[in-house]
Amino acid sequence: MVIAAANPIRPGGAEPRASAAAAELSGRMRSSLLPLGPPVSRDRIIASFPKWYTPDACLQLKEHFHGQVHAACQRRSTGTVGLSLSKVVVVGDLYVGKTSLIHSWDTAGQEKFKCIASAYYRGAQAIITAFDLTDVQTLEHTRQWLEDALRENEPGSCFIFLVGTKKDLLSRAACEQAEVEAVHLAKEMQAEYWSVSAKTGENVKAFFSRVAALAFEQSVLQHLERRSGSQPQVGDGDLIHMEGSPSENQESKRPSGPGCC
Repeated sequence: MVIAAANPIRPGGAEPRASAAAAELSGRMRSSLLPLGPPVSRDRIIASFPKWYTPDACLQLKEHFHGQVHAACQRRSTGTVGLSLSKVVVVGDLYVGKTSLIHSWDTAGQEKFKCIASAYYRGAQAIITAFDLTDVQTLEHTRQWLEDALRENEPGSCFIFLVGTKKDLLSRAACEQAEVEAVHLAKEMQAEYWSVSAKTGENVKAFFSRVAALAFEQSVLQHLERRSGSQPQVGDGDLIHMEGSPSENQESKRPSGPGCC
């Protein structure tokens, strides 16, 4: 690129245009080599599979990543999964602490958002139904919130979590009593139960690490499945179809008029 810019300029201005194009191309190449984002801090790296909150209501009891996912990460062959985002939907009544739990756009439990809720729910990879541990009525409403979210997604396509918030407002005995009913409902929903406090930060990081690990593992497995199914097989299918025998094809190419030799 430097040599092109140093060449003598010819009449007509062709060289300046070429030099500008070369410089622009060089800039694009340099920008493509830059990292796609800031470096990830150590506290955000998930090295081992995050554990559940309680074995009585969890999605998976395993303690390690899937073997294929582990091998793909070692080979760094996870495709574009590392560059994609997983959609997590947070639903629940007003003032249960959804926005404090995760800074995101949500319906805030208000009826005026029902018209756009379907677009918000659609394509979710994880659904978090939040309720207030100090208000039993918000726990009862989680059934309807989950039903609305699942209506816009394929059956079995989402990880479901039932999260009790404001744990810091309850004593240990009162929290355990509230969790008995919550765990029972989580089993009914086929959801994983967590109890957190956004104020003190208790279990918040562990919970979202769990959500991220499950979503990432599912994405990598789906990518590996698609890639293995899209590999072309040699000799599979009729890529070239020829009618007639070779001799017939040669006969058809010969001129048919008299005097042909």
